[in-house]
Amino acid sequence: MGDTLWLLYPWVKAFHVISVIAWMAGLFYLPRLYVYHAEKVGMSGETHELFMTMERRLLKAIMNPAMIAAWVAGLLMVFTPGAIDWGQVWPWTKALAVLTMTWFHHWCGLRRKDFMAGTNTHPGRYYRIMNEVPTLLLIVIVFSVIVKPV
Repeated sequence: MGDTLWLLYPWVKAFHVISVIAWMAGLFYLPRLYVYHAEKVGMSGETHELFMTMERRLLKAIMNPAMIAAWVAGLLMVFTPGAIDWGQVWPWTKALAVLTMTWFHHWCGLRRKDFMAGTNTHPGRYYRIMNEVPTLLLIVIVFSVIVKPV
C-alpha cells in the first residue's frame, strides 16, 4: 500500500491543492455574503431569498465537497509512509490550523442557519472581522508547509 501511495503522491498533492483553493474561495466569500446580508438585505423579501440561495449553494455545492476532498487528499498524504516528519513543528502547526479552518467552516454553516431562521443577531462588522480568520489560518498553513519551521 505504501508503494502505491508514493506512486500516487504527486497526483494526490495536486488534487489536495486544487481542493484547498476551492475551499478557501468559499471560506473567503461566504462571510462576505453575510456582511451584505446583515447590512443591506434584512431578514425578509426577495433579496433575502436570493442571498439565502447563494449562501446555501456556496456552502453545499462548493465548500462542503471541497473541504471533504481536501481532507481526504490530505489524509492520504499523511498516511504515505515517510512523507511527513512528525518530529518537526510544521506538521503540528498545519494540523492545528486545518482543524481551526474546519471549525470556521462549520461556524459559517451555523451562521447560515441563523439567517435561514431569521435569528441572525450579528452586525456586518462582526462578519467583517470573522472574514479575516481564514486569511490568518492560510498564512499559518502556507508558512508551515513551505518554510517548515523547526
